[in-house]
Amino acid sequence: MKLSVVLSTHAASFDAVALKGDFEANVAKIAGWGYDGVELAIRDPRLVEVGELERVVGGHGLVVPAIGTGQAWGEEKLSFTSDIPAVREAAIERIWSHIPLATRLNAVIIIGLIRGITPPGQTHERSMEYLVEAIKQCAAAAAGTGVRFALEPMNRYETDLVHTVAEGLHLADRIGADNFGLLLDTFHMNIEEPAIADSIRACGERIFHFHVADSNRWYPGAGHLDFKAILDTLAATGYRGFVSGEFRPLPDADTAAQRSITYLRRL
Repeated sequence: MKLSVVLSTHAASFDAVALKGDFEANVAKIAGWGYDGVELAIRDPRLVEVGELERVVGGHGLVVPAIGTGQAWGEEKLSFTSDIPAVREAAIERIWSHIPLATRLNAVIIIGLIRGITPPGQTHERSMEYLVEAIKQCAAAAAGTGVRFALEPMNRYETDLVHTVAEGLHLADRIGADNFGLLLDTFHMNIEEPAIADSIRACGERIFHFHVADSNRWYPGAGHLDFKAILDTLAATGYRGFVSGEFRPLPDADTAAQRSITYLRRL
């Protein structure tokens, strides 16, 4: 099983990204703890010097399995489902701008909070129409590059759009693109899914990436989730991608990252 942990390339307010700050120092620590990869949270690819990024990550024997894009919502409020056309267009263009970097790194592009939330006065149905159209445009823009997109079903307290695996699979049917699938996250699944293992099995080959955090959004092993059963079920689907830690920096970022990989490796 290949393990990675989320690292932000720049300062960010999202507290479920444990590692931030000195990029090269953090990459060195991640490699030293035994991780196979580093999932990068990147608000804007224009802020990244790609050659230097490849030098640092590759120099420590790591790969980049996925690129998180949610900071574009958190820091700039870019959203696929805004009621302002210019904001929707900017959100789509921002995801387009990740495609060259994702192609170069062979990374999945994550669609998380950039999908947004339904604004006041707009129907949920209209938001879903905007979401479908935006993802179709992104999937089409990446056609032939090998880049895949993974939408993350998220809990009801963070968005009103796509909470469960069933809803995500329905969305995938509406998109109808081979390069679109889902990212499953154990923290969100613990809130929204009746049975986590059943939902993983139902998603099957549509699982493009996988996040782990415990029931309290601390590192795996700090809550009550049965990660042995979860990861056994994931492996049984044929999934051979990365299992990536996205959890709060508690009791501190370094301790969380170290305890996570120690616990997961032991399983």
